[in-house]
Amino acid sequence: MQRLQVGGSLLLGILLIVGLANVIEDRAKQSADATVPEAAATVAPEPEAPAIDPLADAGVVPDLPAAPATPTARRQNPPAEPDASQ
Repeated sequence: MQRLQVGGSLLLGILLIVGLANVIEDRAKQSADATVPEAAATVAPEPEAPAIDPLADAGVVPDLPAAPATPTARRQNPPAEPDASQ
């Protein structure tokens, strides 16, 4: 009889825990639906400052050209021929 009481109380406890988790999940969904997805900015955005290269300004590093140099043509090796011994 004692085993039946312990098993029933454990089953009841598990059902209560699952029910409580379900209630918490429902409340979380309700609060997520009620929130504003993206709030509007209250302050005007500041303009972005241009990128500054202090080493180039100091003359330590030369300025890089605006366009990259054209790559040189690579030598392509002919495809390897299959081994005749196989």
